[in-house]
Amino acid sequence: MEISPLLYPTLFVLIAWWFSTGAILYLDQLPSTTYPISMTCATALALAALVVLAVSSQAATLANAYIGFSAALIIWGWQEMAFLMGFVTGTRKSACPENATELQKFLYATESVIFHEVALVICVLALFTVSWDRPNQVGIATFFILWVMRLSAKLNLFFGVRNRYESFLPPHLAYLKTYFGQRSINYLFPVVVTSSSVVSFLLWQAALTLGATPFENASYGLLATLLTLAVLEHWFLIIPLPVERVWNWAMRSRNAG
Repeated sequence: MEISPLLYPTLFVLIAWWFSTGAILYLDQLPSTTYPISMTCATALALAALVVLAVSSQAATLANAYIGFSAALIIWGWQEMAFLMGFVTGTRKSACPENATELQKFLYATESVIFHEVALVICVLALFTVSWDRPNQVGIATFFILWVMRLSAKLNLFFGVRNRYESFLPPHLAYLKTYFGQRSINYLFPVVVTSSSVVSFLLWQAALTLGATPFENASYGLLATLLTLAVLEHWFLIIPLPVERVWNWAMRSRNAG
């Protein structure tokens, strides 16, 4: 069984993951005076990506698999910027009171990100609307994986992990650190990692199925690589590794600002 058809999808996702994450971090660490122009450009790009995703979903071709994936990634980056730049966060913009109970802390944490969570649901519905019952579902599947795994990461940070990567938060969102738990591991972590790993394995298996079309190879390969990276990012939450160094080039914008 040849695995060469998966080489390009895998490399494509790895490069896109590294560069897009770094680009967002770079822009978010710049002075807040740059945020309006960055967000305006990102919004225009996201609207164009939504149109491109809708068109690419109409045909199950090799090119459209990559186009749908890229369009979804652009839309995801746009909403990430909206959150990290403080445009779409929540009703609460202050630190968690020190005497808060676990339930109160969870409610306060939810209030601090509720607008962002609602915006994500709206994005999912929009992507479903423009690609529903179309041959190419790579775009919506990409966004769905990012959405579910990001929600899991937020919950794991709340319940407590070893590495909280607080340095990735821009200064104006520093209050969010007070909602992060601190422990070596929590009960949710193994459930998420195990279930996600199973789904990832099934996607890899589908990508390597004999007789699969180039579109199927690319589609499943893109999604399998993305989910595998998301699982790896979860492991980064508990394994003591200097992951921040991967994006040192992006974090330099904070010092420059």
